[in-house]
This record gives sequence, C-alpha cells and structure tokens, in this order.
Amino acid sequence: MGLILSDRHSCVLQSEIRNMSIECHRVDGINLAQGVCDTPVPEAVLQGAVAAIGQGINTYTHYAGLPRLREAIAVKQQRFSGITFDPESEIIVSAGATGALYCAFQALLNPGDEVIVFEPFYGYHISTLQAAGAVPVYLPLNSPEWSFSAHDLELVVTPRTRGIIVNTPANPSGKVFSSDELEIIAGFAERYDLFVFTDEIYEHFVYGNNVHRSFAALPGMGERTITVSGLSKTYSVTGWRIGYVLCDARWAQAIGYFNDLVYVCAPAPLQAGVASGLRELDESYYKNLAVAYQAKRDRFCDALALAGLSPHIPDGAYYVLADVSRIPGATGKERALHILHKAGVASVPGGAFYHDKRGEQMVRFCFAKEDAVLDEAICRLQLLD
Repeated sequence: MGLILSDRHSCVLQSEIRNMSIECHRVDGINLAQGVCDTPVPEAVLQGAVAAIGQGINTYTHYAGLPRLREAIAVKQQRFSGITFDPESEIIVSAGATGALYCAFQALLNPGDEVIVFEPFYGYHISTLQAAGAVPVYLPLNSPEWSFSAHDLELVVTPRTRGIIVNTPANPSGKVFSSDELEIIAGFAERYDLFVFTDEIYEHFVYGNNVHRSFAALPGMGERTITVSGLSKTYSVTGWRIGYVLCDARWAQAIGYFNDLVYVCAPAPLQAGVASGLRELDESYYKNLAVAYQAKRDRFCDALALAGLSPHIPDGAYYVLADVSRIPGATGKERALHILHKAGVASVPGGAFYHDKRGEQMVRFCFAKEDAVLDEAICRLQLLD
C-alpha cells in the first residue's frame, strides 16, 4: 500500500493567513494579513513574566494552569460579565484560545456530530472542528449588518446537531452579537439541547455604542456554554499562547485532561506574566484599549474608502473586510496578491472565511498595528488609485 498521510491531514493545510504572511515577507511588504497585534505590551505583564523566570517558575504547572492565574481570571470575569466561575473546577488555562477550543471539541464532540458555524467564519474554528471529526454546518450572515434570523437557524439544524459556535466580537466581520440575537441563539440551543461554544477573545475590542455580552450570562445558559477567551490580543502577546476555557465543572475536567495530553500546560512564566496584568491593570486600561483601536479603525476605514476599497466597518475586533471588486483578478486570492504587489500591503482573501465562492469580492485587513506602521500602510494603499 505504501506510506501515506492520514485522512485528517487535509483539515490542517496551511491557511491563507499564513500563505499571505509568507508572501508578504518575501516582498518585504506590510503585513496586515495576520492578526499578530504588534502594539506595545503592558509593562505589568512584561515584568510579571520576568519576575516569574527569576523566581524559578519555569517547570510544569498544574494542567489547568497556575492557581494565581485561574483566580485572576475568575475575578476578571466576575468584574466584566457578572458571572462567577470556580477557579479550582471551572477554569482551564490552555495554549491559546485555539488550544482551548481544540481541547473542548475533543472532550465534548463525537465524530459525525454537527456544529453550526456563522459565516464568514474564522478558519481555525473549522479546522479545529474537523480535527475532532465533527462536521461544520454553515449559516451565512446577511451583509452589510451580518444579520440572521431564528428561521435561518431552523433551516440548518438536524438530528445530528450537537453545538453552535458564537464568535463575538467576530473575526473577520467585526460583528458584535446583540442581546436580541444572543437570546435567539439561547432559545434555539435550549430547544435542541446544544452546547454553545463561544470565542470571546476580542471581548475588549468593542466600538461606539456596542457592548460585549458574554453568552454564559444569559439565563439558563451557564451549564451549556463553553466560553473560550484569552489574553493574547488584550495584552498584545499573541506569541505567548495563553488562552482559557470557562465552563461547568462537568465539562471542565475532561477538557483539562485533553489539555494535559496535548499541551501539558501553557508556558509557566508567561502565565504568571498575564496574571500580573490581570491583577494590576484597572478598568481604564481596557477602556483606553477600545478607544485607541476605534481610532485606528476609523482612520484605516477612511483610507480604504478613499482608495476605492469600500469597508464593512466593524463594530468590534480589529479586522475589516473590504470590497475589492474593482481590483484586477478573478478570485479573492488574485486580488489580494495584486494589492500586495502593487501597494506592498498584505491582506487575506475573503474566500478564506467562506466555504463557497461568497468571499471572492472581499479581502480582510488587520489594523492592530502601531500608528506609524498603519500610517505607512494607508499611504501605500493610495497607490491603488
């Protein structure tokens, strides 16, 4: 028979985000493709990690994470969402939000289980589902508001449906789910007895009058919600890989065991660093973060419009989908490459966020950059005129 790859290898092929980042590096462009978030790291976070290394916190932690970090996460969650989680039994620290989600899927889904995914989606959600043998079922959101209805949900549910993913604020659309929309999902989940997997990693990047609401805070949703978040984006430490799961103790132990199997633990001194940030940074830090990023959003979206790349202005997160139908090319990938080679700015083809051809007229930009870098990208995009 010969040696061959496993059947599951196709679900982890290199993403378009990575592909465009590699091409950007090759041409020495500005990378607005990958959400690396290269803005400054809070000093409390940096010094907390440095101190931890000096104190010898360099060996394995408990598979669920350092007690001090779990306690700090519990305090933070109570402060911002009003939900109480037991740091001993209901919080699992993992290797980034993606690692946390992977362990949750492994613990709670069986091969063949269907999970509803709103579209446009974040590609790693799909790959992670497929790695667990689960089947994504796509529910397209209606642009430009990225809306859906209760009827839309009813059209995609089947006897095999086991869960639904809610990413709010969302990557790539920047959608912030409203209270009414969350209540529709809650009623639907209760009616069909579904898990609700929420990706809330961008919870502090919310703009204008929009408000982030944690799904687990809805009446009756605590026991069925698997809340996934982390500190990578909030503290600009995407390479530290510190994410976590918040959920009922019945699910947390199994998720923790998979975390132990796959990752053993998240990096020990880096856990201590973000714990310091959670303890020392007050609410003004998070408010100022949203203000600063809204200014970046507004400046960048104005520049996109001026360059003839009409933006879908995001309500949250730090990405923007732009209409690139005027750019030469038959596909989103060809258009993204044209922008990179003509203006020296990398984006992600919109097709990376759809399972069909819906995204071919769009690309996604990331504006989580220092102002000087963002200003240079803005100047370069005007070369497309």
